[in-house]
Amino acid sequence: MTLRLPNPDGTLRAYEPRAEPRVEANPGSAFTSRTVFSAAHVVADPYADTTPDGPAAVDWDATLAFRRHLWAHGLGVAEAMDTAQRGMGLDWAGAAELIRRSAAEAKACGGRVACGVGTDQLPAAGAPALADIRAAYEEQLAVTEGAGAQAILMASRALAASAQGPDDYLDVYGHLLRQSAEPVVLHWLGPMFDPALEGYWGSSDLDAATDTFLEVIAAHPDKVDGIKVSLLDARREVDLRRRLPQGVRCYTGDDFHYPELIAGDDRGFSHALLGIFDPLGPLAAEAVRVLDTGDTDGFRALLDPTVALSRHLFQAPTRFYKTGVVFLAWLAGHQSHFTMVGGLQSARSLPHLARAYELADTLGLFPDPKLAEERMRTLLSLYGVTQ
Repeated sequence: MTLRLPNPDGTLRAYEPRAEPRVEANPGSAFTSRTVFSAAHVVADPYADTTPDGPAAVDWDATLAFRRHLWAHGLGVAEAMDTAQRGMGLDWAGAAELIRRSAAEAKACGGRVACGVGTDQLPAAGAPALADIRAAYEEQLAVTEGAGAQAILMASRALAASAQGPDDYLDVYGHLLRQSAEPVVLHWLGPMFDPALEGYWGSSDLDAATDTFLEVIAAHPDKVDGIKVSLLDARREVDLRRRLPQGVRCYTGDDFHYPELIAGDDRGFSHALLGIFDPLGPLAAEAVRVLDTGDTDGFRALLDPTVALSRHLFQAPTRFYKTGVVFLAWLAGHQSHFTMVGGLQSARSLPHLARAYELADTLGLFPDPKLAEERMRTLLSLYGVTQ
């Protein structure tokens, strides 16, 4: 049956839902040509009596089941990151519990996990002393390493507010890298994902910021496994990865240009640590396995058509992309409800969600298209859209 989906101008359009599922990629082992992480969302407890500014109430069983789904397809899990609503509904106490549980689950089923280390236990307002920022990072690093997970040193809102220039970044990151037990991933998250990170690395001039970023890496190359770049600027990422020391990986976090960046060129390629690989998990895994055979054209043929969906989910204001990610997880049957920690399910409009459904259904992302259609009809009905 045809669905009537709302347009941004208030009109309705007809859409014919997909009748059959796309043949889903089979679960498989790790990839051979690229290291690939999916930044994974958390599943809220829909029955919790909480408020948007209260502590996150997480459905741990559903949250860990989704991670097993990603691991089964060979993807690594980037845990407690932006996609998990870190700093947008999930506080440090919730993140610490998530890290411990996810790391234990990874050990039990042989999955790979890397976890976000930040400073979000500090007060949101004000400019903390650099010593307090270092201590906050150290506390989170200890939790992550104690759980047996690789650390991802995330950009810090507190450091962005307090740093007086590049030297403060060199001091804080140098201190952390000297004491990390294993090589870490450094994360450069652009202000389109978090406006509080404007001017990170000591300058709003991205060329100057890049020089500082590279200086941190050059001083401790043995402690940096790789960098995650989330600037949505493909040319800048390529230029940056060509300047990395030998052995330091570039993990693309560019949800607009990931197929071309992962495919690479005759001078190198990017690995991946992407929020869009949460809803694309099985299809992304299938594409990377094609790339493992050396078939770049086949890889692009599978992944290029997904960019329209990714650009839609990550459209400005980009930081609300998590709403679309969780919405698609609900439609795909990975969770029983469309509720998010912090009440973030309200962050995107009905026309935005309708278009996300249409794009995902056209790609064949839903294992059960009929279930997705029924859930979409339920949502439309709740908003007063008659069929």
